[in-house]
Amino acid sequence: MTSPVLELPAPPLAAEGVFGDRLALATRYAELLAGPGVERGLMGPRETPRLWERHLLNCAGLAELVAPDQTVLDLGSGAGLPGLVLAIQRPDVTVILVEALLRRATFLTEAVEALGLPNVSVRRARGEELGRKVEVDVVAARAVAPLDRLIGWSLPLLCSGGRLLAVKGDRADDELAVARPMLKKAGAVAAEVVTVGSPEQLTEARVVVVTRGVRR
Repeated sequence: MTSPVLELPAPPLAAEGVFGDRLALATRYAELLAGPGVERGLMGPRETPRLWERHLLNCAGLAELVAPDQTVLDLGSGAGLPGLVLAIQRPDVTVILVEALLRRATFLTEAVEALGLPNVSVRRARGEELGRKVEVDVVAARAVAPLDRLIGWSLPLLCSGGRLLAVKGDRADDELAVARPMLKKAGAVAAEVVTVGSPEQLTEARVVVVTRGVRR
């Protein structure tokens, strides 16, 4: 998968602290986003100059909420955010990228192969179609849907005690307030907004964490 890379800046200094000895892998992923990702319409060309700060590093804070050996399903993965970022950071976790659109799923499959990530698989499907077909520790989502809809799609995919991690930025508290009336009905036992990452590493993000109760 090769295409011209548009205006991709060098990784900021913070990226080395975040990705460590896997920075070269993260850089290769950034090149795929800026090349084939833009060419195929998965990323807007104006996003290329801010890929590191706005996208890769913005997703990186999620890693602190994932335990070793957990399985994470990236729902509506799109161009692989946050799933591929997590897989690059954390080779100790298993990542499933779920994407319904063919052109996006194709990009993800090619990216996983190009990056050589043995801990990642791609499934072309809608979250609501998976139902009880999968059972994972974590569902991660970024820029997929309002939280009330996301809860309905995500909780059936979680094991008992599993968690939805929804990156929501400044909208996190408002979206959680709207979704609270449906939490118990959906099977949730807890929900809160947490801040992950740090401003110094450009990884700070607001995340809604919803915990599922006992799976029946």
